[in-house]
Amino acid sequence: MTKQLKADLFLIFITAVWGSTFTLMKNILDDIPTFAFLALRFSTAAIILLIIFHKKLKELSKASILKGFVIGLMLFGSLALQVIGLNYTTAPNSAFITSLSVVMVPIVSSILLKKKPSRSSVIGVAFALIGLFFVSGGLNFRVNIGEVLTLFCAVCVTMQIIFIDKFTNNEDPVLLGVLQVVFSAILSIGSWIYIDFKPFTINLNIVITIFVTGVLGTALAYTGQTVVQKFTSPTRAALIFTLEPVFGFIFFILIPNSQSIAEKISLHTLIGCVLILLGTLISELKLDKVFKKN
Repeated sequence: MTKQLKADLFLIFITAVWGSTFTLMKNILDDIPTFAFLALRFSTAAIILLIIFHKKLKELSKASILKGFVIGLMLFGSLALQVIGLNYTTAPNSAFITSLSVVMVPIVSSILLKKKPSRSSVIGVAFALIGLFFVSGGLNFRVNIGEVLTLFCAVCVTMQIIFIDKFTNNEDPVLLGVLQVVFSAILSIGSWIYIDFKPFTINLNIVITIFVTGVLGTALAYTGQTVVQKFTSPTRAALIFTLEPVFGFIFFILIPNSQSIAEKISLHTLIGCVLILLGTLISELKLDKVFKKN
């Protein structure tokens, strides 16, 4: 396998992990304050990463600290806005709106990074966008504060992808991955103390959710993303992340919500998931070479 294919497969894996977290997070928001959850999630991930990669801290510089902070700020912003938005919108709507970064990334990438997306990626984005429309149920959901907050989350996701692509050209991606999680933990703890400090009781659901989101969905996922994204394009990464609602719906079916009710997949949702999968597969094709031959 090429490095790009390995990178894409890893991004698909972490997208599956993220897809499982929507229902998990939605189910515990009544039991734990939003920023307390984020503080525990990022702190758990930061401690694990510092234990594993503490020797990397010898390579710290002002430039790497600043770049790590910028990526960490975007990461914290995306998760904070997403989790707060989940208080006011449904898990499927949240998954859909977050994935709108697939449209934003190629536009911002072409402007800031001067990277023109391949024809395969453009066609794949079109398929994914139509798929996302079907997955969301068309225009049936009404816009409220939850949708607006989640849209800003998508903006943060877009900028995180762009900054990772830009910064890993000159910095150690592992170090940047560790720094972004550490800064996200600091921002989360500060927000919990000054904005949303409330006592809460730890239960099994919270422990499971912190493990899945902290260890797999943060420590492994975000550090791994900074490492492997170097071998793929920002547009392709964003396109792969559109699989999040596809995996999300799979877990919506498998994991009941707080009322012990599991989601049922509809025909338009199934069509949307198929279109998103097709978009991702098309992006892996070398269509530029085919067009050049013709």
